[in-house]
Amino acid sequence: MDATVDGMRSGSAEPISKAKGTGRIADPIFVTLLWASGIFVLILLGLIIAELFKGGLPALQHFGLDFIWSSAWNPVTENFGALVMIYGTLFSAIIAVIVALPLSFGIAFFLTEIAPQPLKRPVGVAVQLLAAVPSIIYGMWGFFVVVPLIAAYVQPPLIDLFGDLPVIGALFAGPPLGSGMLTAGLILAVMILPFITAMFVETLESVPPMLKESAYGIGATTYEVYKNVSVPYGKTAMVGAIMLGLGRALGETMAVTFVIGNATRLSASLFAPGATIASTIANEFPEAPIGSLKLTSLLQLGFILFVISFIVLALSRALVRSRLD
Repeated sequence: MDATVDGMRSGSAEPISKAKGTGRIADPIFVTLLWASGIFVLILLGLIIAELFKGGLPALQHFGLDFIWSSAWNPVTENFGALVMIYGTLFSAIIAVIVALPLSFGIAFFLTEIAPQPLKRPVGVAVQLLAAVPSIIYGMWGFFVVVPLIAAYVQPPLIDLFGDLPVIGALFAGPPLGSGMLTAGLILAVMILPFITAMFVETLESVPPMLKESAYGIGATTYEVYKNVSVPYGKTAMVGAIMLGLGRALGETMAVTFVIGNATRLSASLFAPGATIASTIANEFPEAPIGSLKLTSLLQLGFILFVISFIVLALSRALVRSRLD
């Protein structure tokens, strides 16, 4: 009996010793690969930033900081400025978030609190499928379907109602062309809707049932539970979801190019055609000769877009950190 036990012990000790020997070799390799992966991301990001800055530096040297504040974009006279594109990028993205945010809240609330089980899955899958639609499809749908509808049924009534008002009227001035900032914002809202909604749903489903049951136990309504329990519990993640949607809207190219009108002029009107940084690069890049001032200006626009995205990311992290504190 003792001999059998000793044999079992000696037999089991050998695989354990082999595993320890393998672990001594595998662990350093695994840690090295993890370090390499993290450093690779930093190097790749640094190379992209450096290339954009280097490519756009001649434009910045030629125009100075006036490049950022100038609204001119004239390839004939080689007079370029970024203000129109920066304004269009921010304006259309803000419209998208304003439209998508209440819709995302409503859909997420419906899926987590109201929808019966047979309906919950189809609606959730439909929302997820919206994220899988290519951006060029959204652009074509916007150009052939949304633009005519906006021009015929949305813009004329809004112009009649608000166009003559003293302050607000500037937002609704201009002819009902269909394409413009408002249309671009609506298309972007549909595109970022599934991203924000998916994160909202995950956040609301992570709320401990005990918290909601306690609120229901003291007589709270469904709306009160949603407002006072679910949303405060997940507000940090929700802020991150909103900023993710904003970042997605800032960099969208093809869909915006189809519907924004691509006019390089400033206007406060929601109906006026405009341009974003991404749409301008997509339109102008094929016609920019290598080494030309136009090409360096486009590369400088790309660097500015990167800076804007970085600022949005930094702002989102600051908001999340302040709520965690």
